[in-house]
Amino acid sequence: MVYLIGAGPGDAGLLTVKASEILKAADVVIYDRLADESILNYAPNAKKIYVGKAAGQHTLTQEEINKVLVEEGAKNNVVVRLKGGDPFVFGRGGEEALYLRENNLDFEIISGVTSAVAVPAYAGIPVTHRGVAASFTVVTGHEDPTKAESSINWRELSTGADTLIFLMGIANLPKITDKLIENGRAKNTPAAVIRNGTKFSQEVLVTTLENAARDVESKNIKPPAIFIVGEVVNLREKLNWFDNKILFGKKFLNTRTRAQASKLTRQLENLGAEVIEFPTIKITAPSDNYRSLDDAIKNLRSYDWLIFTSTNGVEKFFERLNKNFKLDARALATAKVAAIGSATAECLENFGIIADVVPKDFRAEGLIDAFKKLIPVPCSLIPKILIVRAEVARDILPDALKNFGAEVTVAPAYKTESAVENIAEIKSLLDAGQIDFVTFTSSSTVKNFVAALGTEIFAQFKTAAIGPITAQTLKDFGVTADIVAEEFTIAGLVDAIKNFFSKI
Repeated sequence: MVYLIGAGPGDAGLLTVKASEILKAADVVIYDRLADESILNYAPNAKKIYVGKAAGQHTLTQEEINKVLVEEGAKNNVVVRLKGGDPFVFGRGGEEALYLRENNLDFEIISGVTSAVAVPAYAGIPVTHRGVAASFTVVTGHEDPTKAESSINWRELSTGADTLIFLMGIANLPKITDKLIENGRAKNTPAAVIRNGTKFSQEVLVTTLENAARDVESKNIKPPAIFIVGEVVNLREKLNWFDNKILFGKKFLNTRTRAQASKLTRQLENLGAEVIEFPTIKITAPSDNYRSLDDAIKNLRSYDWLIFTSTNGVEKFFERLNKNFKLDARALATAKVAAIGSATAECLENFGIIADVVPKDFRAEGLIDAFKKLIPVPCSLIPKILIVRAEVARDILPDALKNFGAEVTVAPAYKTESAVENIAEIKSLLDAGQIDFVTFTSSSTVKNFVAALGTEIFAQFKTAAIGPITAQTLKDFGVTADIVAEEFTIAGLVDAIKNFFSKI
């Protein structure tokens, strides 16, 4: 089966549920230039074939693309043809479907969100609006309006619909505007050009039909862009929502682990930021290959307290508990549990454990203060405490608990290692001043970032640290963090970034 799938106009979040499910099962994905490459992550195991076409730059001709579809369709179970927007809206999906039918191959059409409607919507321009526009027409902008036999009826088109939407028409804009005016559309009709619509790099130029071509040239607006003509353009002033977001136009570099980056990335993107993920660490097995942790799990009933210092520690602990010992949360019944931070406590809740102690100060120091009251001095019974943490961490917590008279076991559940990729590409962006902020969510992310790129590069951007410990690590390298979260969680970091920009 060959699936002709519309990838939507740019924002990967506009991909349909059905499309994402088919991509997960794909053996091959044949994709266009305008399909957001992050969508390819839905098909991690599929063979990827790029067949993108830009003006004057065709990877393959349409005829060659058709042949690739047939070749791959004949030898693979699930072939996806991923096209920007919708396959049947100037996407040549009909031609591809006919060619597949002629070659006795089954196909299915998975409609996508068309840029004709979504791009104006992201610019705050509805294509129809009560009392303003009762009709709209979508037109190809690729056709040369001066050719001898145009398939566009310019006389009827110019005044036949309230809103006109031209896709891929930037190169022909002077001819398009001239034809519309020649055939009766008023020169002062509101118009807009929207480049990279629905993406974080979206640009919107509001103009008039008469001035559109001149303004596009003076602003040096390049494809891909759409051209919209009609009174609905005036509604942008009140309905603009996307590029009004507090972080719109800002570009962030997220140094968190690849597995954990998405939560921070998603929250920043929801505020309008463009986020590039640049993992500087990865989570791996501790050096003793979990021997200490497994020994601790075998003796769980001997501990009075279990202390978890991170979500990574919680996840690795329960992974070993479940998979290696076939146990669940009931194995912790004889011990009390403490967590450093709300995120760690929330992660424990996912495994059925409500932490007995969560200090207000999400650091080892906060937990030390809490245990001052929990462990009487001198102790009549020596409490046994298990700390599940990273292999390399500050010793302030176990040392303090030992000083209180406790018997402390430290069980490494994971370690962090350098995982820096695409250094040259990232360095180029940073050197060019194209990154506004770099976020750091642990001391390890700082150290590995510096090891990869040095300290001089910090002059090119601002920094956001998840808490004072991470901020101190930056300071150790001579960098003062521009933003330091008061609550040492991803949500706290995002709130601190919002507060920073709300004051600008």
